[in-house]
Amino acid sequence: MTQELIDLRNSILAGRYEDALAIVDELEGMSKQAILRNIQSFLRVLLIHLIKNQIEQRLTNSWVASIRNSLVEIKKINLKENKKSYYINKDEWDTWLQEEIELAIGDASLEVMNGKFNRKQLSQLLNKEQLILTATELLTFIYNYQIRELPDIIDEYLGKLPSGENWQLGKS
Repeated sequence: MTQELIDLRNSILAGRYEDALAIVDELEGMSKQAILRNIQSFLRVLLIHLIKNQIEQRLTNSWVASIRNSLVEIKKINLKENKKSYYINKDEWDTWLQEEIELAIGDASLEVMNGKFNRKQLSQLLNKEQLILTATELLTFIYNYQIRELPDIIDEYLGKLPSGENWQLGKS
């Protein structure tokens, strides 16, 4: 990015404004791609922990913290600087989830039941439709609630997942 900034400065100083605008467009694209990669990373963490919950039928404090943190960070990152629009709109998550699910399954296979299943076996055991539904419902919260409200809303929802009632009672 440093080279692009040098080129931008030189283009402006030389009066080559079309070149400068092209560099600005390139920088904007690089910034957006970095933001989307960051969102993808938190989305994968969210999916990994939802996969572990679905397969192991339990919910731990650390999984809850990871799910909660992932959603809060996605909310923060996804909101554009104008505070009125998003990088990923509410109705666009299905595509992102479909693209990220296989990678999340691969990562989760290393953790679920201490690596008992390989990626392919875990993929066959998993109810992907339910996983996507759960993730989509959780992601909907980032559009409907303020950050300060999210922890309570997320905790309430997670209490309805497999073994969520035990987690809420402190039995996980």
